[in-house]
Amino acid sequence: MIPKKPFGRTRHESTRVLFGGAALAAVTQTEADATLDLLLEHGINHIDTAASYGESERRIGPWMKHYRDQFFLATKTEERTRQAARASLLISLEYLQTDHVDLFQIHNLSTQEEWEIALGPGGALEAFVEAREQGLVRFIGVTGHGTEIARLHKSALERFDFDSVLLPYNYPMMQNPRYAADVKELFRVCAERNVAIQTIKSITRAAWGNRPQTRSTWYEPLEDQAEIDLAVHWVLGEPAVFLNSVADIHLLPRVLDAPQRFQRKPADDEMKSLAARANMKPLFE
Repeated sequence: MIPKKPFGRTRHESTRVLFGGAALAAVTQTEADATLDLLLEHGINHIDTAASYGESERRIGPWMKHYRDQFFLATKTEERTRQAARASLLISLEYLQTDHVDLFQIHNLSTQEEWEIALGPGGALEAFVEAREQGLVRFIGVTGHGTEIARLHKSALERFDFDSVLLPYNYPMMQNPRYAADVKELFRVCAERNVAIQTIKSITRAAWGNRPQTRSTWYEPLEDQAEIDLAVHWVLGEPAVFLNSVADIHLLPRVLDAPQRFQRKPADDEMKSLAARANMKPLFE
């Protein structure tokens, strides 16, 4: 079984691998039900989706209504103003067929301009706080992409006491000295405040570039089980973090299988070898 640890200050013992609902963006209900049943087989107890993930919330809802008490349920909105964020949450609750979500996240807050709007007067954060007071939301998080996101998340934590952050974390990206330093500092702050750290893009090989897109992931993923094992184990080797699973239902079983063999964080020479033979590149420059 996949090990569990407290999800920050929420007191929920979440599996260290979380199910990323982006995998359900463009699947049938039958495919979604089979995928979600796989979570039960592996003991996954934390689902992370978003309003912008295509049909994901609609696919999770019919299944979730039978298992709501077994899962920590998180969703996100890319709306930046109070009124729009409130409307987005209400629609998400309807689609997810629940009266509350455990974690509501300001999604992809990756530029300074959007940061100022969402966290400023009349911004989305006001709707989040109001929803928490009304019991529609239990905890509040922030997510983002790109090489500036660790720094922006640290600034966000100085503005508001978020319960979780989410950011890219994989071996190629952490070879960027500036990003690595920003991530290290963010992890330090999160440890001091008991803020949960979610990571994404664990099995990224590279951007698709001109190659045909053969997976539903917006990056080209690793495919080989042994290579996926190394990438997943490298992330799980950082004890502070949680790993959000892959956005492709056909690769998901390989990602969920990888933790079964986790014993230690792969050595740097192992990861250098993997990066070289798989031609791994940072997704964000």
